Amino acid sequence: MPSPKAIPIILSPLERASLESISRCSTKPYRLVQRARLVLLAAEGLNNTTIGKKLNLGQRSVRKWRSRWQQASLEWSSLEETQSVKSLLPQIESILSDRPRPGSPGEFSVEQIVEIVAVACEPPARSGLPISHWTTRELSQEAIERGLVKKISPV
Repeated sequence: MPSPKAIPIILSPLERASLESISRCSTKPYRLVQRARLVLLAAEGLNNTTIGKKLNLGQRSVRKWRSRWQQASLEWSSLEETQSVKSLLPQIESILSDRPRPGSPGEFSVEQIVEIVAVACEPPARSGLPISHWTTRELSQEAIERGLVKKISPV
């Protein structure tokens, strides 16, 4: 039985230039560079299996990013005519970035986490405790006593 046909990807010169810029960048996150390469290979007409082998990805991942690119490029095709590579890069990076994952938001702010880590770096004797190293229980109690957090699990 033949496998399903991959979604064809057709890139404008501006999209291609933007994706090539991302794929050559050594300071961008690896996932972003890999996804830019994936779209470029898809635009060359390669199938998902071949792209997966070249980039060491599963077919499911290749199919997902090919589909995501296709959906996004349909939405912005009219906007692209007035843009440059530099102005298009943030849009392409947002398409090729991970979407927010489900789940509850974090309970602590970055500042609270930094303050708790700072306490953990102090010797417990500075807080009047007769121990040489923090345990999770004592550290959580100290964070509550100092007013850094209202509650925290010692585990």
